[in-house]
Amino acid sequence: MRVLLVEDSARLSELIVAGLSAAGFAADPAATLAAAEAAAEAVPYDLILLDLGLPDGDGAAFMRRLRRGGCLTPVLMVTARSGLDDKVRGLDAGADDYLVKPFELRELLARCRAVLRRPAACLGPVLSFGDIELDCAARRVAVAGQPVHLPPRETDLLELLLRRGGQVVGKPAIEQALYALASEVTPNALEAVVSRLRRHLAQAGSAAGLHTVRGIGYMLAAAERP
Repeated sequence: MRVLLVEDSARLSELIVAGLSAAGFAADPAATLAAAEAAAEAVPYDLILLDLGLPDGDGAAFMRRLRRGGCLTPVLMVTARSGLDDKVRGLDAGADDYLVKPFELRELLARCRAVLRRPAACLGPVLSFGDIELDCAARRVAVAGQPVHLPPRETDLLELLLRRGGQVVGKPAIEQALYALASEVTPNALEAVVSRLRRHLAQAGSAAGLHTVRGIGYMLAAAERP
């Protein structure tokens, strides 16, 4: 899952990005609304974490601009403004949830997962294709009912492919979803993740295959009948 963090406190931003990354999210920090707007135009984010008070403007106004422009990306406002009027203003501007600073990182992560499970985000709590099943909240994978341990990056790739089960997902879309903007991605990084995921599924005896569509991307497909 790709997350845009709009937060002007360098220290807090660093801590949140570290927590998100440890939880399996690819997080891009933006310290201003101008940087956030540029990032949102360049990358299809799964979630936006948005402060209200930014150096170059108001987060709620930015939120309204996003919604007027047709942006449906879930937004979790994370701000020190704790008044009821502030909360109502933020939610009415189009935010999906509101979290007051200071907060525990565990609560932030739980709220991120909760927002991403909502129907508006087109994310179900459990995804399946053939004999593969993924609990998105718990990040648990099973093949034919048996648990399979996957590293975070392989789990993220599997989730992306499960959401497009039977369809080809292009390499650029996968790389955008898996890696933050600041990440140093080697030319063969994605191929290595695909290879490891394919090996894990094969070792688990999955009847579904992870297929390479040369020059385009990858897809999950049911095993061909003999």
